[in-house]
Amino acid sequence: MTKDRFFSRLVSGLTKTRTLISDNLDSVDMIIGNRKGWDDEVWEGLEELLLTADAGLAITEKVLENLRRWAKKHGPSPEELRGELKKQLGAILEGAEGELSKNGAPPTVVLVVGVNGTGKTTTIAKIAGRIAASGGSVMLAAGDTFRDAAIEQLQQWGDRLGVEVIAQKQGADPAAVAFDALNHARNNGVTYLFIDTAGRLHTKHNLMEELKKIKRVLQRTDPTAPHETLLVLDAGIGQNNIAQARAFTESIDISGIVLTKLDGTAKGGSLFPLYDELKIPIKFIGVGESADDLQPFDSDTFIDALFSV
Repeated sequence: MTKDRFFSRLVSGLTKTRTLISDNLDSVDMIIGNRKGWDDEVWEGLEELLLTADAGLAITEKVLENLRRWAKKHGPSPEELRGELKKQLGAILEGAEGELSKNGAPPTVVLVVGVNGTGKTTTIAKIAGRIAASGGSVMLAAGDTFRDAAIEQLQQWGDRLGVEVIAQKQGADPAAVAFDALNHARNNGVTYLFIDTAGRLHTKHNLMEELKKIKRVLQRTDPTAPHETLLVLDAGIGQNNIAQARAFTESIDISGIVLTKLDGTAKGGSLFPLYDELKIPIKFIGVGESADDLQPFDSDTFIDALFSV
């Protein structure tokens, strides 16, 4: 997909958040124009904009403080306000991008974690499809041996993509699946190995111990594995993702975040506190169902899309 085409998809996918921002800014513009200046109602409008988009209290207070200082100095027009707001939000995401890791000695092992319902398996398939389309070799490991049909779902994606899936029966030890997959990938010169994992929240302690065990077992074959641990989060739950991410980072090292389902929510602003608090790179974002709707995250493109009219 070309950059222009993805930008169009991003603008479309962010419609709910983008419309919320645009409508609130239009209201603020009218206040400024009618009053010939800035008053409390202007700042209340901007506060509502940021909070409703789920940017969070800390981000909202920081941005408003900077805007107040800037407005006092410049006495800006509504159009200049939009530009400065974009600049302030862009500064929060400085350094947020990150490329998918690549190990010097293949395979690069990517452990994919997250709670059920975030789209882990589909995310694996979409990223694997991108790599395969660019000439890389990919293998998948069905490490979610707990959820009904999880193995079958990954196998169906493997058939669709034409990539091998290493699996055992439901209820098998996920660490054993990962171990077998890594050795098979090494023996076959595979570039990337993606390992799906369970995400059952009701047994949180057991889940985290299971993830730790997978890592220990992988390191018997490759002491540097996994080379990437991606946490998949559902944008629809907004700032609750921060607590979810903390729960995982307390147990395992997360190297990157994939934020899915941005097209289904007006809480796209939650990406700002997520990165601001955790400083974990946002490596991919998803704005739709098709494979092309999952793309590497670029903060400038994201900000431009949010403010596109």
